[in-house]
Amino acid sequence: MDNNELKETPHIKPNGVEIAETILLPGDPYRARFIAETFLDNPVLFNDVRGMLGYTGEYKGKKVSVMGTGMGAPSMAIYSWELINVFGVKNLIRIGSCGAMQEDIKLYDLIFAMGAATNSNYAHQWNLPGQFPITASFELLEKAKKAADEKNYKVHIGNVLSSDVFYNADETATEKWAKMGILAEEMETTSLYMNAASAGVKALTILTVSDHMITHEQTTQEERQTSFTQMVEIALDIV
Repeated sequence: MDNNELKETPHIKPNGVEIAETILLPGDPYRARFIAETFLDNPVLFNDVRGMLGYTGEYKGKKVSVMGTGMGAPSMAIYSWELINVFGVKNLIRIGSCGAMQEDIKLYDLIFAMGAATNSNYAHQWNLPGQFPITASFELLEKAKKAADEKNYKVHIGNVLSSDVFYNADETATEKWAKMGILAEEMETTSLYMNAASAGVKALTILTVSDHMITHEQTTQEERQTSFTQMVEIALDIV
């Protein structure tokens, strides 16, 4: 992108390093560093403000960036808005963990968020005269499904819950959402998809199951940082 050296925000300061038009967005900045060091050629750090690490490198000859976003819709909202509207990013692929809500979904399974139910009020700012369907870019979703099929990776595609609440006072909430066919719960897709829709760019959430909200199985923090490689491979294949 031209003149990246002239652009910065209170949260992203590239110092002249290019931010690619396609970016992978893990929540954990250490996962961003792991992805850059493991999968990208010639990775260069473009951000470390507030410890939110971002890198730009190459994958199979194509420029790609990766950056942490933190936890929750507000944090994702800030970073994705700035990446889209200040730095000109066109394709945003969230790669993160989630808690499964259906018994046939297992730890480490992949989930593509075709759409997102939410308890967030993020859409309120647009003053829309109705409810907005929070959906992925079909182009990115189709490419991701093709890449997964080629690798024989098991994938679940459907709706996720993008929640503002991690510790829910309503102990019946999970059961209610599960009855509606929600595949899993996460916390960032709402603001990502809505920011993308508002700006006319593309976004997709690819998730790996780290916890099971029915069976209460879970992975470790180290596994979440370094072992969830299938979703990274798929995201990079659609760059």
